[in-house]
Amino acid sequence: MHPPSPRRLSLQQIIEGQRRAAFVGRETELGLYRANFARPPEDPRHRFVFHVRGNAGVGKTSLVREWLEVAGEFGALTASVDESADSVPDVLADVAAQFAEQGYPLKALDRLLATYRRARHDAAGRLAADSGTPAGAPSPGALAAAQAGLIAAGAIPVVGALAGGIDPAVVARGAGGLRAVFGGRARQQEEALLLAEPVRVLTPVFVAELDRVADTVPWIALFLDTYERTAPQLDRWLADLLTPGRYGDLPANLVLTLAGQRRLDPVHWGDRGRLVADVPLGPFTEAESRQLLHGRGVVAESVVREVLRLSGGLPVLVSTLAANPGAAGEANATAVERFLAGESDPARRAAALACALPRRFDEDLVAVAVAAPRNGPHAVPDLYDWLHELPFVAERHSGHSRYHAVVRAPMLRLQRTGSPRRWKAAHDRLAEAFAARRDAAAEGIDPGRLWAEQPWRRAALDVLYHRLCARPRTALPEALRAGIELCGQAPARARHWARTLAEAGEDADNAVLRDWGRDLLAAITDHGPRPTAALGLLLTRAELTDTDRAAALVVRAWHRFRVGELDAALSDHGRAIAVDPRSERAHQGRAVILRSLGRYEEALADLDRAEEIAPSWAWAVRERGETYRRMGRLEEALTVLDRAHALDPSDAVPLGSRGLVRHALGRHEEALDDFDRAIALWPEYAWALVRRARVRTVLGDPVGALADLDRAEELSPGLAGTEGERGEVYRATGRPEQAVACYGRALLLDPDYAWAHGSRALALEALGRTPEALADLDRALELDPDYAWARAQRERLGAVAGS
Repeated sequence: MHPPSPRRLSLQQIIEGQRRAAFVGRETELGLYRANFARPPEDPRHRFVFHVRGNAGVGKTSLVREWLEVAGEFGALTASVDESADSVPDVLADVAAQFAEQGYPLKALDRLLATYRRARHDAAGRLAADSGTPAGAPSPGALAAAQAGLIAAGAIPVVGALAGGIDPAVVARGAGGLRAVFGGRARQQEEALLLAEPVRVLTPVFVAELDRVADTVPWIALFLDTYERTAPQLDRWLADLLTPGRYGDLPANLVLTLAGQRRLDPVHWGDRGRLVADVPLGPFTEAESRQLLHGRGVVAESVVREVLRLSGGLPVLVSTLAANPGAAGEANATAVERFLAGESDPARRAAALACALPRRFDEDLVAVAVAAPRNGPHAVPDLYDWLHELPFVAERHSGHSRYHAVVRAPMLRLQRTGSPRRWKAAHDRLAEAFAARRDAAAEGIDPGRLWAEQPWRRAALDVLYHRLCARPRTALPEALRAGIELCGQAPARARHWARTLAEAGEDADNAVLRDWGRDLLAAITDHGPRPTAALGLLLTRAELTDTDRAAALVVRAWHRFRVGELDAALSDHGRAIAVDPRSERAHQGRAVILRSLGRYEEALADLDRAEEIAPSWAWAVRERGETYRRMGRLEEALTVLDRAHALDPSDAVPLGSRGLVRHALGRHEEALDDFDRAIALWPEYAWALVRRARVRTVLGDPVGALADLDRAEELSPGLAGTEGERGEVYRATGRPEQAVACYGRALLLDPDYAWAHGSRALALEALGRTPEALADLDRALELDPDYAWARAQRERLGAVAGS
């Protein structure tokens, strides 16, 4: 009986071993990283974060791969993530998957991620099935208007809506939609919170799992490659992760490596410099280049000098030319010929060129790009494996591979200029392939939230890219229309869209696309979460239909309203109505702004028009009810808010408004019930929590009122109204000194807060500080001459004091 054979190495393991054996240079960087594991975390010389930076082609990814192997030699549990993970949940999922492959599953995190994915799917399904909203998916403008408008109205806390990754398509169905779609049970409410603020919920579990696993391994090493692309999404999160007490205590045996082209943003990393080892990479020295060439058997001095001249020391080019040195001395050889000179098989050469066309590829896309058979001497699986033997092809953990940009660029140029007809046909085939993937990814998802789904979004952007490469002029309008919706979503998604235009312009050598991409990227980067500059470019330079133009104007108007640019927001809504008079979103948006200015009759006229256009649209009805409430027409407000609630029982906002109406009518128990139901639908409804505190105070429950205010402060910190209501609780319970302190904090946050001046006056009166009380009432009336309550108190107190 033969002894059992040792386990054979896989093809990939053999290739990786050969690659490692061929790695040369970077001895200083390897020594730096290796020495870090020889120092205990308590050693002041130990570094918890490494940042590798340098231009494309200098070998950042190769060095990171070597460091990953070094970490493994010290017993580290490792995970490496690149730009294919473009959000915090995606990064956590990739890390968890790689840890599980090494025998260390993060079970609690896996369960929560599964819950998160299920919650997203359930929300989409329930929203799609909800018959209480108008037929059809929300328009692009509606999606962003929903998010920006509710934030502007104080209905969505900014942290939850923007930083937490709230889904605008869900919000577009109503402010309570995020919560109501889950029902009222505790587990369902937990899922709602997870969907609304995944970073806040997932990260503490991730940290706890890291801490648990850290007790069983010597080190944990995490790597984030191509960080220049993911930094806008991850910088704030990583900085918070390293902040003591923010998400929990990280294990001391964790080492994090970032690799990108630029320096770290000092806004996020400036005060964490002592934690970071900055590792700038430049081209190979001549000695390092010669070492690599000698290791590959390239020793002829004439050839070596030519490789040095052509490569400029860029490691990717030195490595590629070392594999194909025969053509290096040909004076007229093209760059592509140099890359492929060692391959004589024409089918393989054609495949290498064809597979440069997609920005990323897998085995199925190789079949599309090459149009090769599945079987035979040049079968797709064989070509796919062969491509990964090329030194300029890298396989990512996500399962998609890509060419190094320095090598891909001349391959694209050769094909574009060599045969424009074949160039267009190949991109058309790839666009169709990605369109099929996009359509498959759309199954079971609410059409209004497709851009929020990464698989669909990634395929859709690839469709745009290949159509732009094939026919820049005709594909550009479609690509720009997509930006209207994306400008209302997370900034990272808008950046991906703008980058797609820029890359298509570069790869297709089209100046119009290149300029669009460059200018949009600059606008998005310079203005952060505000898309007004990018929308301005679309409105001034793009050829939009009237409907698209109105949608873009509505999106911009909501963002302008949110930052207090009321005249500009009104102008945008007016222009939207001028180009598309049947835009119910524009009429509703303008009504909200007019109401905030006290122009109630004009607001009602706009709401009349919105309801005429969309009779069953609950949003227009609820805004009418809120307008009546602010006008003091309480009975009419109650009737209209009843109707708004009947149209969309999942919307928490009408219940909140109705609770305030009932409170004003003296129906406090009913008001409390409305607020309870609103907060059950939407646990982060800070506005309702503050108003419920007011009702609880009246009903003699100061403990419950203070608990509500604590929660509201946690959700939306730094709001004057929350501190003012806290003062009311203390004043009503006979604690005037504490009340004065709370009113004072409210006025520090908002010196023009007339209500706080008036209320503080009563607390000061209770303390016998009558002159100060009179001064506060005078200030309240100066700020708001129509403040009848303050005027009555001023007359009363003035009569008592004789002034």
